[in-house]
Amino acid sequence: MVEWTGKFAYQQVADDLRRRIADGEFAVNGQLPSLADLQRTYKVTVTVARAAIRQLTMDGLAVSHQGKGAFLTSDAAGRATQHADPIGAVASLREEVEQLRTEVADLRERVATLERS
Repeated sequence: MVEWTGKFAYQQVADDLRRRIADGEFAVNGQLPSLADLQRTYKVTVTVARAAIRQLTMDGLAVSHQGKGAFLTSDAAGRATQHADPIGAVASLREEVEQLRTEVADLRERVATLERS
């Protein structure tokens, strides 16, 4: 599965897992394939498989539990779709930033009110 594309092997595995997540291949909050399964499927080393899972974890798509495996987060499918659609991801990030700005402004106002009292 892993090819000479110029991308690191773990990135290729993570990209394919993202695609599979976005396609709904895994259940919401479901378990991802084990490291051994990833090794067999993608014909990679355990180090590559582990790095791919770590990448998904850093992207907020999965959480790992030592000795139990990696599990999808509740919003993994949406996040995986965003990674596949960079323009959509940018639009989504802009919305999130705007929401955070509003929340920060509200908090500043509350703090100012508390400081005056």
